[in-house]
Amino acid sequence: MTRVSVDGGELGYTVGGTGSPVVLVHGGSLDRGTWDDQAAAFESRHTVVRYDLRGHGASSEPTEPFAHYADLAVLLDHLDLPRVSLVGHSLGARVVVDFALSNPDRVDRLVLAAPGISGMTFRNPVLLRRIEELIAVRAAGDIERAVELLLRIWVDGPHRTPEQVAPAVRARCAAMITDAVTGHTRAAQTMMRELSAIDRVGEVHAATLVVTGDRDWSDIHGVVSLLARELPDVAVLDVAGAGHLVGLERPESFTEAVLGHLDR
Repeated sequence: MTRVSVDGGELGYTVGGTGSPVVLVHGGSLDRGTWDDQAAAFESRHTVVRYDLRGHGASSEPTEPFAHYADLAVLLDHLDLPRVSLVGHSLGARVVVDFALSNPDRVDRLVLAAPGISGMTFRNPVLLRRIEELIAVRAAGDIERAVELLLRIWVDGPHRTPEQVAPAVRARCAAMITDAVTGHTRAAQTMMRELSAIDRVGEVHAATLVVTGDRDWSDIHGVVSLLARELPDVAVLDVAGAGHLVGLERPESFTEAVLGHLDR
């Protein structure tokens, strides 16, 4: 673990492998351990940077308004990486799309897994009810219930019970989510600044692979449809039987698809 200073804080990161650089950006309430299943395969062909977003994992809490995409630019400058490919999951996809809009000449290829996009609005009524409940239990300090709700929302999803998700996947996510809930506040969410990329998707010209699980939320599939419609150079892979954590649930298929896109 190495650290780099950003405006008002620090990011924890690791670098491994050799070859053209790829940066992996995890989802909300998770950390760089999200990519453990992919690290060895990616590092056999690429220089791989994994880091914890501000307010996650080993990175610091924000103390003032900040932008994840600006933090990423600082990290790449620190590593002397003028141009990279970016793989982002969920919140990480929001970050890398914002980065591609603000730094178009620094992006080679994009992979967006179960993507969110800045400026999106959640509309699924079941998802909205669960988010409201999550806010209430976090305000009440009920850590155990908050972790379980995050698992129900983002790991199980709208179409499965906990028993229908691989126990190992659920356990890995529970460990990362518990660390996020106990080790960090919600400051990163309240202080985060974004670009409202939902209105600017067509400006992203990097070749893009979008990967989604067919068991994910309708709001995520709505983002996928938008990206498929608006991005000028895009391919979409829908993975049967997988939910929002598509890379953890189908690591071999995910790794193969990503490497195929990065190396084509």
